[in-house]
Amino acid sequence: MAQVTLSPHTQESYVTRDYPSVQELEVIAERAHSAQTLWAEVPLDDRIKIAEKFVEEFQKLSDEVATTLTAQMGRPIKQSPGEVRGTVERAKYMISIARSSLADVEFKDTYKPGFRRFIKRVPLGVVLVIAPWNYPYLTSINSVLPALLSGNSVILKPSPQTPVTGELLQKAFIAAGLPENLLQVVHLSPELAEALIKNPLVKFVSFTGSVATGHLVAKEATLADGFKGVALELGGKDAAYVREDADLDYTAAELVDGAFFNSGQSCCAIERIYVHQSKYDDFVNKFVDIAKTYKLGDPTKEDVNLGPVVNVGSADKIRKQVQDAVKAGAKPLLSEQLFPAAKEGTAFVAPQVLVDVDHNMDVMTEETFGPIVGIMKARVVSDDREALHLMNDSKYGLTASIWTNAAGDPKSEEAFLKLCDGLDVGTVFLNRCDYLDPALAWTGSKDSGRGVSLSKFGEHLTLLARLLVRKELTEWETGYDQLTRAKSVHMKIKTS
Repeated sequence: MAQVTLSPHTQESYVTRDYPSVQELEVIAERAHSAQTLWAEVPLDDRIKIAEKFVEEFQKLSDEVATTLTAQMGRPIKQSPGEVRGTVERAKYMISIARSSLADVEFKDTYKPGFRRFIKRVPLGVVLVIAPWNYPYLTSINSVLPALLSGNSVILKPSPQTPVTGELLQKAFIAAGLPENLLQVVHLSPELAEALIKNPLVKFVSFTGSVATGHLVAKEATLADGFKGVALELGGKDAAYVREDADLDYTAAELVDGAFFNSGQSCCAIERIYVHQSKYDDFVNKFVDIAKTYKLGDPTKEDVNLGPVVNVGSADKIRKQVQDAVKAGAKPLLSEQLFPAAKEGTAFVAPQVLVDVDHNMDVMTEETFGPIVGIMKARVVSDDREALHLMNDSKYGLTASIWTNAAGDPKSEEAFLKLCDGLDVGTVFLNRCDYLDPALAWTGSKDSGRGVSLSKFGEHLTLLARLLVRKELTEWETGYDQLTRAKSVHMKIKTS
């Protein structure tokens, strides 16, 4: 059997990849296991050298990465190089903290005569990474690189929409000198993916994708033998709150980009906005004026800044969500005539700004994953408490952003920090959005998933052991990491 990848903007076949047989898949897992046992003995400094060389080799592939990414998932060609830069930034940071993150933790301050106590981090074994299509390099590197640096081997399953991405990552690692079978790329049907998740040699599964599929991955991992670990980065319905002292010119431009970049196909895209009643009309007008300047069309053209969504089925779902909202009383502010490329039966979807929305509409509660944003009526949002309630009124909890003049008024910064404490999300932004800082923990709450990537807390692909050397006993610890969850705070205080 095989999978066929269609280019979103042409609906023509781009590449075809064959699936392995069940027996071949078992051999792949066995090779990964054998390679990992040797790799775990390689000194960390040597692993780091290979990782640093990988960064160099990946940068050499920049042009190929950009053109093939546009062909596979439809991102405008002038925006695709940004994924290379982001991948390099994340890789360099994860490399820079590898030694400190993986170092033994000594207990010299509580020294006891005759004892030496310390915590080691040891690799889990074979790690399965299931990557999405929307930011395939950025999401893959979050797990692949720290897994390898930690002494694990990796089996990478790229999305069937972006199969070449995994192959180019593998190409760069091989050129960097990574030993054979430590990073294997596989293209799998859902049934084969299920079999690999259940394979006893696979010790950890890192999945990025939809909530529905995340539930299936978690279920299969739970039913498998061995109590294997699972990290799930799932959906979002990320909210923004524009306070009464926000810089509207700056804020409107940033939020349009946060809503429409990559055609809104980001787990942390801005999908709903709440505006203080005193600023509502001005904000909406500025937002719409900027949105009208976007050009929807062929993503291979340099003057296009809004490409298609991933496929026709996704386009149909997005259109229906907008139509249902309008039927329920929402008002669209963008004429589709401004975007002639948007046609039924294609993957091209016109961006839309909806007002007169409420939380009875799917467009304000269900993930859209398209260039659509709802802005709540001014009269509904009059203070921070109501905004906090509305932002938390979601089954998702990935990110949220607050827009206020923290640089000019200390009380605004205090208000931000108070809102931050009340928001049930993984990351809270001040005056920015839709950005992953590799130094901060990338995590979520509720249906946005579980686990952590990036930051020192993202080195989750190791086992913690406390060694009591004198008695030669191993004692497993739950520790604070298991009893708390990370929340990242990303503040941009000066905006001009």
